[in-house]
Amino acid sequence: MAIEEAKTGRAEGGIPIGAALFAADGRLLGRGHNRRVQDNDASMHAETSAFRNAGRQRSYRGTTMVTTLSPCWYCSGLVRQFGISNVLIGEATTFHGGHDWLAEHGVGVTVVEDQELVELMTTFISERPELWYEDIGQD
Repeated sequence: MAIEEAKTGRAEGGIPIGAALFAADGRLLGRGHNRRVQDNDASMHAETSAFRNAGRQRSYRGTTMVTTLSPCWYCSGLVRQFGISNVLIGEATTFHGGHDWLAEHGVGVTVVEDQELVELMTTFISERPELWYEDIGQD
C-alpha cells in the first residue's frame, strides 16, 4: 500500500513517498502519500497523511507505520508523540532520517532496503532536486 501511495504521489507531480498505518491486528487504519506540493502544505508528509487518514484512535499502542522512506525528524516525532510501536521502512539509502533515534527510544524499527524504492527516490532526486531539498529542509 505504501508503494502504491508513493507512486500516486509521483503521478500527481509530488514527492514519491507513501505510508500506511496498521492496527496491531493488521487492520489498515489509514494510508496516504506526501502531498506537500499538491496541497501547498509543508506539513503534509506521507506519514502525516496516513496518520490523519486513520482518524482518531484511543491508543496507538501496537500500531505499525509502514513508510517507503526513513521518516524525517518531523515524522519521527509524530511516531514518538503518539506512541506508535513499530515502523517498517522501505529504504534508508537515499535518506537516513530519525529511525535510529526511534529505535533508541523503544520503537521497533525494521529497514527493508527495497531496491525498487531506492531507484524510485534516486530517479526523483535527480529529476527534481529542488523539490527534494525543499522537502528535507535543505537549500
